[in-house]
Amino acid sequence: MHAIGEVDEANSALGVVIAHLSDKKLSEALRRIQNELFDLGADLATPGEVEGALRIEESQVERLEQEIDAMNADLDPLTSFILPGGSAATAQLYLARAVVRRAERAAVALWDGEEVNPHVLSYLNRLSDHLFVSARAHAASEGTGDILWQPGATR
Repeated sequence: MHAIGEVDEANSALGVVIAHLSDKKLSEALRRIQNELFDLGADLATPGEVEGALRIEESQVERLEQEIDAMNADLDPLTSFILPGGSAATAQLYLARAVVRRAERAAVALWDGEEVNPHVLSYLNRLSDHLFVSARAHAASEGTGDILWQPGATR
């Protein structure tokens, strides 16, 4: 139940992101991901071999990878860690990424004691990267770009 709750919170965080977005293409992608997170929760709720159970599939993980690659193609290479922030939508994307990371940790912990579809873990891992790259791409489209960490800047 803990992992399912974390996935539910991640899904809610995506809803907040969408409420702040004017980018229709990204909103549509995130709505599709929200649907998949419900599928993922159902997958976690029915461990083991259950006929007809809803499962996350490798093709869904691969689609996230393709979308990450497409967004990354237009971004400058990373030169530093990025501080989460920017516009409300960009900041919410970074926050949603952190919530998905927590859901991933909960799913990994579940794996230690239960049978978990390995594509669930891959999906959550790739989703957090997808949200990170989405935040960077959104910031770039707004013209604000990345807010770079400046090591030791306040010394």
